[in-house]
Amino acid sequence: MKKILTLFLVVLFTTSLFAQKKELKAADKAVEGQQFTEAISLLNSIESLMPSAKESYQAQFYFLKGKALYANGTGKIIEANEAFNKALKIEKGNGKYTDDIKNIQNTIVTKIADDAGKLYSKAIEKMNNPDSVEESKPLFEKAAKKFYMVYAISPQDTAYVQNSGLAYYFSGNYNKSIEQYNELLNTGYTGISKTFSAVNAISGAREIFASEEEMNKRVKMKLASDPKVEERPSQRNEIVKMIAKNYIALKDNEKALEAIHEAQKENPNDYGLLVDEANVYFAMGNNQMFKEKLEQAVTINPTDPTLYYNIGVMKMELNDLDGAIESFKKALELKPDYIDAINNIGASVLKKAEAIVEQMNNSLSDFDKYDKLQAQQLQIYREALPYYEQVYQMDNQNISVMQTLMGIYENLEMYEKAKEIREIYNQLK
Repeated sequence: MKKILTLFLVVLFTTSLFAQKKELKAADKAVEGQQFTEAISLLNSIESLMPSAKESYQAQFYFLKGKALYANGTGKIIEANEAFNKALKIEKGNGKYTDDIKNIQNTIVTKIADDAGKLYSKAIEKMNNPDSVEESKPLFEKAAKKFYMVYAISPQDTAYVQNSGLAYYFSGNYNKSIEQYNELLNTGYTGISKTFSAVNAISGAREIFASEEEMNKRVKMKLASDPKVEERPSQRNEIVKMIAKNYIALKDNEKALEAIHEAQKENPNDYGLLVDEANVYFAMGNNQMFKEKLEQAVTINPTDPTLYYNIGVMKMELNDLDGAIESFKKALELKPDYIDAINNIGASVLKKAEAIVEQMNNSLSDFDKYDKLQAQQLQIYREALPYYEQVYQMDNQNISVMQTLMGIYENLEMYEKAKEIREIYNQLK
């Protein structure tokens, strides 16, 4: 009985081995014939036998499964890569299928990275066109997913997660962007790295290689040329800055400040961080800190007109109108066509009339005082007028400016001018 049982087990093992070889051979033939669905079906039929199969059969199985899933780049890329990695693990980086798998993986990474880069470039073009800004967002989202796919396939290419985080930021998916950046930080990523690339002899495209050894090997075989080794400095500060920008976009001011202060530990005088910090304080209603941070930023970069403009806005909020006008004029010295600064000089001048109008309303029975106050009011309108006229010349479609101009013209009894503006205003309205 024992001999019969032993014989039965031997027959069973032999049958199993025969089935493995037969199906693997058939699957190999199907893959070569690009019958990928048939190959997957054949491989599925023997997958349960793989744990007890020879390592050579296991490696062949996962290699064929990877190729069938990959389907020449049209199939399930992530699942294919998982199968390839299992084959590499079995072969311990030195086996019959290792080189073929690495070549396919390089091709996969290069293609996906190239697709992501093209999507990202197209999204940037859309974003820079005022008429197609919204069209850029889904393109950024697609690019972000592909950038992350590169990392999923090739974990050593961590920098692509950073690319993904930036693309998600531009897409407006701020929570996903924060998630990507935090993933980088949690892995201890610094961004200090070397990239190895060379131009593919067939496609002419520049390929990224996992190692300098792999790059040199391809160049030596005449499969690639123009090898390059590029070094990248630390990116941690940039990552934390982008986390802060995402929180600012989400209007989570407390977390934005936390991220900014974390980034400032490495670079306390970073100009961009100071401006971001100032804007967060402004959003929180802390005008004093807003002012301090902007003034600190001015000492670092005294030629940025936007800084002086923002200081002017803050002084307007604090009703320091002369100080606001001074800041807006400084912005104009640095950028003569700064339309918002010109407009806000006019607005700051006009704002001075508010207190006078209030006094006029309280002096309706005192004609002499009322007339003096009215003369002051009209003088303020005359001072403000040239700024609004200049803005109108630069942007003759601005409804708000047209409304202000009509009011000033009527108060100054410049009725022909008021009529001219009103006709255009009514057409636009």
